[in-house]
Amino acid sequence: MSEPAAPTRRTFLTGAGSLVVAFSLRPALAQQEALDGQPPPPAPHLPGSLKRSPWLDSWIRVDADGSVTVRTGKAELGQGIRTAMLQVAAEELRLEPARVRVVTADTEETVNEGYTAGSHSMQDSATAIRHAAAQVRALLADLAAARLGTEAAALVVADGVVRAPDGRQVTWAELVAGDELHLEAQPVSTFVPTDERRVIGTSLPRLDIPAKVTGAPAYVQDLRPPGMVHARVVRPPSPGARLRALDAAAVERRPGVIKVVLDGSFLAVVAEKEWGAITAMEALAAHATWTEGAALPETDRIFETLAGLPAEEHLVHDNRATAGSPTQTLEAAYRRRYQLHGSIGPSCALALFADETLTVWSHAQGMFPLRAALAEMLRMRPEQVRCAHVEGSGCYGHNAADDAAADAALIARAVPSRPVLLQLMREQEHLTEPCGPAMMTRVRASLDAAGTIVDWDYAVRSNTHLTRPPGAGNLLPAQLLAEPFAPPRPKPLPQPEGGGDRNAIPLYRLPNARVLHQFVPEMPLRVSALRALGAYVNVFSIESFMDELAAAAGQDPVAFRLRHLEDPRAQAVIRTAAERAGWSGRQRARNRGHGFAFARYKNLGAYLALAVEVEIARETGRIRLRRAVAAIDAGEAVNPDGIRNQVEGGIIQSTSWTLYEQVTFDRSRITSRDWSTYPILRMKAAPERIEVHILDRAGEPFLGTGEAAQGPTAAALANAVVDAVGVRLREIPLRRDVLREALI
Repeated sequence: MSEPAAPTRRTFLTGAGSLVVAFSLRPALAQQEALDGQPPPPAPHLPGSLKRSPWLDSWIRVDADGSVTVRTGKAELGQGIRTAMLQVAAEELRLEPARVRVVTADTEETVNEGYTAGSHSMQDSATAIRHAAAQVRALLADLAAARLGTEAAALVVADGVVRAPDGRQVTWAELVAGDELHLEAQPVSTFVPTDERRVIGTSLPRLDIPAKVTGAPAYVQDLRPPGMVHARVVRPPSPGARLRALDAAAVERRPGVIKVVLDGSFLAVVAEKEWGAITAMEALAAHATWTEGAALPETDRIFETLAGLPAEEHLVHDNRATAGSPTQTLEAAYRRRYQLHGSIGPSCALALFADETLTVWSHAQGMFPLRAALAEMLRMRPEQVRCAHVEGSGCYGHNAADDAAADAALIARAVPSRPVLLQLMREQEHLTEPCGPAMMTRVRASLDAAGTIVDWDYAVRSNTHLTRPPGAGNLLPAQLLAEPFAPPRPKPLPQPEGGGDRNAIPLYRLPNARVLHQFVPEMPLRVSALRALGAYVNVFSIESFMDELAAAAGQDPVAFRLRHLEDPRAQAVIRTAAERAGWSGRQRARNRGHGFAFARYKNLGAYLALAVEVEIARETGRIRLRRAVAAIDAGEAVNPDGIRNQVEGGIIQSTSWTLYEQVTFDRSRITSRDWSTYPILRMKAAPERIEVHILDRAGEPFLGTGEAAQGPTAAALANAVVDAVGVRLREIPLRRDVLREALI
């Protein structure tokens, strides 16, 4: 690994090592860059993120040696998008993948695509790159035709060269010496025909994996630029606590300690060595006195608390049509406790303050929103702040990564010209990160004599699912300053994607359906985006209730779903998962059960159906997922292995959420501070077998994959428990003590 002399505003380090970005952006990017952290208003009729950044040279650059650089505003979070986007560009440019380099989310080098979230990377960014690459290929052919004096249709564009039928040729580098690519994209592109594709649809090895499996630098936690110092923060012991007194003199005199940073209740220490920073942090904590009080609700009454808080009611779906007469009505309520992101590596950031500018390397999900928040917090102009993404070991939503970036920025300002690596401790991550909100749902539905759903009434009650930057008030360190920034008032996210009401509108054919979102602005615990947002709980609720309705109708759960679906792609994934799992021929065995669930993520993303088999230990109530068989339609499959990776990971993570995870707290503070008090799925409890079957839709739009499995997994597990032992669990996690009591 080669490293630059020091991180500067012209260089940055990537997870694969050290990468020097030597080119400057064209005016196009400057024109598209929004200084407030938000993308510019959309341009009409352009596909994907081209709506907001239409200049071709914002996405594709041909370098002097004929190599190609692709720039995306989305971040590699372990989902494999850097590899997939390289494949998309290489295919449309007719290049070997080795000749393409991908630069990800960086406020000085890429377009502003907001957050990397909601399975939007392929839908938005890869779609933009595909169109840009196809149009660049066509443009190169036109430029070559003019130079060679022939028709563009007669030319072959491949391997960085444009060739004429008579053997004459011209290289790409010769064609784009100036600003030839500084053109606005057009709404329609001519793609490489599906039968000629060589890169899309292949399982190209992931670019990010070699470093991760060999121990090479892969994460922001691995960065070690010359002259770097180490920092640790001391967090308040509970929400709302304020620093009352501090004796820091002895800590400041410790060998190797560079500085104690204090601003209001923001407290940190900088040292030459990491262990010195850790021990100094512990000493500071021991000499700090805090004012705190009972601020949290009783953990055993959290749902009563949530039910009693004022709510804004939003009717998000109201459909009335002629239907049959109801003969039986069912009603049920479901709920989910607070959950953590559970990132394996605590959050981290590297920052450098020099020459009145700030550079931050962070694993947060939105570099432009983060830049806006940091600029506001430090009262700097946005153009004085650069944020570059480097992978972190774990993401899954709005964890403590943005907070760590703010910590690093504040500390770097106090020790200018020294790169500062700020690493949170495990308990700091667990105790202060935004949680996934507790949620409650209620559903009531009626069946007619034929077992068809004729009436549906659904309500979901939830806090917000978005307290991310770009506001400084969304950063915990900014809230602790002597002149603190107040968090903005929480707001619901609008449909069709939604927040707490994401996937609350069923995809099923329901002639009379009403869906109510009860949005609760007050937040007993700090909350924000956790993977899939409200879709996890809403799909769990809807798909659990579909099984309850199927049982009441005396119908097979798979057949019941199929008869209530009109979308042929939804029907296809259900049939595929059922067939590959051997659903119709499944064998009953004591304490073993089978469950099924389906959803289309956000009703506009990937389709996923899942069949599972579980085993129940009656004496302990332990639920073990033995086998999972998934079928997914994510549109055109760019990298099949990458899709399988995402679905497998989603099933495993959702199994952990559903069977184990819940935040615990007393009246003053969170108590789930480590892996013993916040248990997650361990290797020995992982599913014995996971199968993922991909329904590739060549030529169809990309639909995204990352969050498709979260809700179906939870519902399939709950449905399998009923099949195994006849007990319906309606609260996440599916607690083994509750199940054991029910089986006694």
